[in-house]
Amino acid sequence: MAVAYTAEAPSISLTGRPWILREADDRQVLAMVQKHGLPEMLSRILVARGVGLEEVEDFMNPSLKALMPDPSHLLDMDAASARVAQAVMAGERMAIFGDYDVDGATSSALLVHFMRALGGEPIVYIPDRMKEGYGPNTAALLSLKERGASLVITVDCGTLSFEPLEAAHQAGVDVIVIDHHQGEARLPKAYAVVNPNRLDESSPHRHLAAVGVSFLLAVAVNRCLRAQGWFEGKREPDLRQWLDIVALGTVCDVVPLVGVNRALVAQGLKVMAGRGNLGMRTMLDMAKIDDRPGVYHAGFVLGPRINAGGRVGKSDLGVRLLTSQDETEAQGLAKELEQYNAERKAIEAAVLEEAQLQAERLDEGSPMILVSGQGWHPGVIGIVAGRLKERFHKPVAVLGVEGGIGKASARSVTGFDFGAAVIAARDMGLLLAGGGHAMAAGFSVEEDKIPALAEFLSTRVRAQVKDTVAQKRLFLDCMLGVSGATAELVEQMERLGPFGQANPNIRVVIQNVVNLKPDVVGQDHIRTLLVDRLSNARLSAISFRCVGTSLGEALLSTRGQVLDVAGQLRLQDWNGKQSLSFQIDDIARTSMQPEG
Repeated sequence: MAVAYTAEAPSISLTGRPWILREADDRQVLAMVQKHGLPEMLSRILVARGVGLEEVEDFMNPSLKALMPDPSHLLDMDAASARVAQAVMAGERMAIFGDYDVDGATSSALLVHFMRALGGEPIVYIPDRMKEGYGPNTAALLSLKERGASLVITVDCGTLSFEPLEAAHQAGVDVIVIDHHQGEARLPKAYAVVNPNRLDESSPHRHLAAVGVSFLLAVAVNRCLRAQGWFEGKREPDLRQWLDIVALGTVCDVVPLVGVNRALVAQGLKVMAGRGNLGMRTMLDMAKIDDRPGVYHAGFVLGPRINAGGRVGKSDLGVRLLTSQDETEAQGLAKELEQYNAERKAIEAAVLEEAQLQAERLDEGSPMILVSGQGWHPGVIGIVAGRLKERFHKPVAVLGVEGGIGKASARSVTGFDFGAAVIAARDMGLLLAGGGHAMAAGFSVEEDKIPALAEFLSTRVRAQVKDTVAQKRLFLDCMLGVSGATAELVEQMERLGPFGQANPNIRVVIQNVVNLKPDVVGQDHIRTLLVDRLSNARLSAISFRCVGTSLGEALLSTRGQVLDVAGQLRLQDWNGKQSLSFQIDDIARTSMQPEG
C-alpha cells in the first residue's frame, strides 16, 4: 500500500511541512506517452507540472529558434539598438555601467565581447558596493564623459536612477538603460529605457534577467548593422558563442526558467561545456569541475566566485575575468576571486549565526522576518536573507547598519511582491532608496525608521499572503522504493532540465525506509543510510546545512526508525566511477506499519 499525499489530506512531516504530491490526469499522461514516446513517469511529472501536450517538444528541447522573441517587441528597443549601431559605425566611445552582482557582471561582459567583435573597446564601470552603493551615480556618469564616452549603457540598473540620469542628460551624455527591475510610472531622463518590467510594458517576457535583455539588445544591434550594410566585407558576430555568459547570469539571478530563459540556459550550458570562454574555463578548472557543467555549477560554484569581488573585494573582478583574453591575467583574477570567496564565506557564517538567533526570537506568528545588526557586511546580507527564507519559509529582509543607515537585502516567497513593497515604502517616506523585483529587493533606510518599516512590511505581507502554512508546502513529483531509485531513472529525469526557479528539481519520496546511521559530517551536514525495510536495499543520503535545524534534530532523533524521506536523487562521478546518492529535504513517519 502506498502513502497518499494530497492537497486535501497532506502528510505533515516531522518538521511541520505539509507534503503534497503533484497530481496528473491519467488520460493526459497516456496521451503524452503515446504522442511523444516518453516513459510513463516522465509524462506524469510533465503533466503534473502543467506542461501541455503541444508544449512538450519546446520544453524537452528548448531552442532559441522556437522561443526567442523579436527584440523589437520591447518598448524603446528599436531606439536603443539604432543608437548603439550609430555609435558603432561612427566610432564613438561607449561605456557600460553595470551592477556588481552576477547578472550585472555577465550583462557587462556580454556587451564587452560584442563591442570588441564590432571593433570597439568600451569603458566598463562597476560601482564599489561599499562606497557607491547600487546603480548609477552622478559623479561616476560624469567621469565617464570626461573619459570620452558619449554613450553610456547601464545594465541591471538605472530604471529608478532619476537624478544621476538627469545630470548625465544635462551634460550631453546619451544613456540607454537595459534593466529588468520593477519601475515606476515615471521614467528616468534617458535616450531609451528597455525593461520588460516597465509599468507601461506589455511584454510577456517579464521573467528575463538583465543579461537576457542585454542579449536581445545585441541581437537588435546586429540586425540594425546588417540592414545598413555595415557587415559587407566584415564577419558578423555569432552571438551564440557568448550564451555561456547569458546562462550564468540567468541562473544566478534566480529568474524563472521558462520560455526564452529556458532556451538561453539550455543552450548556454552547452556552450559552457565547450569551454571556449577563457574566464569561464579558468574558473571551471580552478573549481576542479571536470564533468559537464550544469545549473548547479553555474549557481553554486561559478556564481559565488563572480559575486565575491563585488561582495567583499573589488567590484570589477568578475567582469575582468569573464572578458580576459590573456591566460596569465585570467589565472591571477581567478585566484584573487577564490581568495575573496573564502573571505566571503567566513563573513557570511558569522552574520548568519547572529541573524538566525534574532529570527528565532521573533514571534512564530510573525508574517515576515526583518533582522538587523551593526556592522553586518552589505556584501553577504543577500546570501543570509536567502538562507533564512529557506529555513523559515517567510519573506526576509536582512539589514546591515552603519553610521545610522541600514542597507538591506530582501528575499520573498510566492505571493508577496517585495519589489513593489519597497517602492511603496519609499513613496511613503520610509526609505532613502530601494527597488527590485517580486522575489528579491534591496533598500536603504534610516536606523530610527526600521521599526516603522517592519510594521509597514508586515502589514503588506499579512494582506497578500493569506495562507502562511501554504508557504511551507513541499511539493513531490513521485514516490519510490529504494530499489526504484536507479541511475537510469536519474538520467531520465535530467531530460526535464534545466531546473531552477519555476521548474524546480524533481523531488521524490523514498518510502518505508529505516534511517539506519544518521551522523554529523563536516561542520553542519548529516549523512545517513536509508535501508528498505522489506528488501534491505540501501541508499546513501545526506542533508546539507541542517545541524541545529528542525530537520537535523528529526534526523538524529529517528535513528533506526521507519520513515518516508523526501528529497532529490543525484548521480555523482568520483574518480571515473558513478554513484547514486539522495539529498534529503524532509522526513515524515511512514503510514506503512511494520508487520507482526
